[in-house]
Amino acid sequence: MQTKIKILLAEDEPSLGQIVKESLETRGFEVVFCKDGKEAEAKFHESNPQLMVLDVMMPKMDGFTLAREIRLHNKEIPIIFLTAKSQTQDVVEGFTLGGNDYLKKPFSMEELIVRIENLLKSDNGKQNIAASSIGKYTFDPKNQSLQYMDEEAVALTHRESQLLFHLNANRNAVLDRSFILNKLWHNDDFFSGRSMDVFISRLRKKLKKDSSIQIVNIRGYGYKLIC
Repeated sequence: MQTKIKILLAEDEPSLGQIVKESLETRGFEVVFCKDGKEAEAKFHESNPQLMVLDVMMPKMDGFTLAREIRLHNKEIPIIFLTAKSQTQDVVEGFTLGGNDYLKKPFSMEELIVRIENLLKSDNGKQNIAASSIGKYTFDPKNQSLQYMDEEAVALTHRESQLLFHLNANRNAVLDRSFILNKLWHNDDFFSGRSMDVFISRLRKKLKKDSSIQIVNIRGYGYKLIC
């Protein structure tokens, strides 16, 4: 018997939460439903989910704070934010805290399910990807780590690892901005573009020990990893 994929859903609107829970269960997922951030934090440690769907505005602990706490214990679990917020800084903050995707309310269940399946597919795909060298660094997509020479490996977030994988796969060639936004963020709107810029900046900082490595912005086209 195939084990169901477990999703932790945190949503303080009972009617919306119940709709999302039931819709996901009809697609074969097991859902742990929580109505505030504190309950979700406790259930995360108890239930060991494979993906989290977090409302941003929740009582007791908001979704951003919860994600920050989760990332202290688990760098890999995919996190999707549900949010009524649409300000650029709010969206960027969500990704900076380790979120993998976001969905603005109101949203369709079909879109949420597609995004969940894409994240899970991407996460499973890492199992067959071997480590590779980027200059003096060793990049391990499977374990989401980056090691400089003999130093201790640095952990990457799920989204950092995905982005670096595609940059490295297109090394010394331009990685099309629209392509990578649609593949990793599932759209190429302004908010997603700003989020990707944040992740590019974070990767540059983590690769700065090797001066032969550059991530160059090719204006109007995309990014190029030069090594």
